[in-house]
Order: sequence, then C-alpha cells, then structure tokens
Amino acid sequence: MSAILTCRSILGCLDWRCPDCAERRETPRSCGHRNCPQCQNHTTTEWLERQREKLLPVDYFMVTFTLPAGLRALAQAQPKTMYSALFCAASETLKGFGERKLHAELGQCAVLHTHNRRLDLHPHVHIVVPGGGIDRKRKQWRKIQGRYLFNTFALARVFRAKMLRALERAGVSIPIGLPPKWVVDCRNVGRGEPALRFVCLGKRTNQRQLSR
Repeated sequence: MSAILTCRSILGCLDWRCPDCAERRETPRSCGHRNCPQCQNHTTTEWLERQREKLLPVDYFMVTFTLPAGLRALAQAQPKTMYSALFCAASETLKGFGERKLHAELGQCAVLHTHNRRLDLHPHVHIVVPGGGIDRKRKQWRKIQGRYLFNTFALARVFRAKMLRALERAGVSIPIGLPPKWVVDCRNVGRGEPALRFVCLGKRTNQRQLSR
C-alpha cells in the first residue's frame, strides 16, 4: 500500500529538456513495486509483446491446473514451496502427455494466478501451449489433429500424483481429506493471443510468469 500511495507522487519527477528546442517534459518517478498496478502495467505489456512474437501459426490451448481448497492454507503459509511444486507438477504433466500421446516436445508459457476475481485465495496455473510439438528424433513438427488436446480427467489424475509427490519430497505435511479428484481445464483458444492477454492482463492479481 505504501508503494502505491507514493508512486508517481512524492517520489518526484524526471525533467526532460531538448537541447535543440524549448520543449520540456516531466515524467513522474515510479516505485517499481511488483504489486503496483501503475508500474507493472508497462512491464506486463512488454512481457506480452515478447510472447506475441513467439506465437506460431497454429491453434493454441490453455490448460488450467488448480490447487484444491485443502491446499490453499499451505500455499499461503509456504508460498515458495507450494508454487514451485505447482509449476513443476503442471509443467511435467503436460510434458509427459506430449511425449506419450503426441511423441513430441510441447512448448509452454505458464502464468500463476494466486487469487480469483473476488480476490479470494485461489492458486492456479494457466499454461498456454501450441497445438503441436517438435519430434527431435525425426526433426519434424507434429500437429494436433482437430480441436482436442488431452483428456482433462487423465491430466488431473497425473497432476494430483505429481503434486503430492513433489510436496512429500519437499517435506511438506499433506493435509488429510484431500479430494480424490482434482480440477484441470483444457480448452482451445484459437491463435493464442487472446489467451495470453487473458492470463497476463485479464486479472489484476498477484502473478508470476514463466516462459519456456
């Protein structure tokens, strides 16, 4: 809150003057805080532009991996451990499905959202993947047939197992009574840019970004 209140106000301004004419401009100094909506808007826009340049001329899918309610308290208490495990479990799940089902290596762009639109704690990772991957052995591109990627129930089962295994390895005490079925959503998002804008700009929440 302090960073937001002082941003572009009491921090002063930068005075820009042209040596060849009388033009003069003042630019307010920003706080640069990662939670400031003013400062991070520019950073977010730059990130989005870099991802847009990497888009391939294929359909994309957005796969969302959500932590069950029983693990949210742990995410709040041990964010570094929990979010690292969440990223790894989700990414490894998609990587494994790509290797087994498509016989190819999938590209991934993942963004962590820690809260929902109501600002309730609701950790989930959105991963945008192209509709195809690289077969390194044959040095060729393998394209997804149709508008279907992977079965969401199968993804959820593997994700659950990988997440719990990662927490056990990290020495985290897993709560009793976690649901046997977790939630993974997978949908076709066209050429990818709408999905990137959604995960990057569509929610003004705490986000962490990972590109591969």
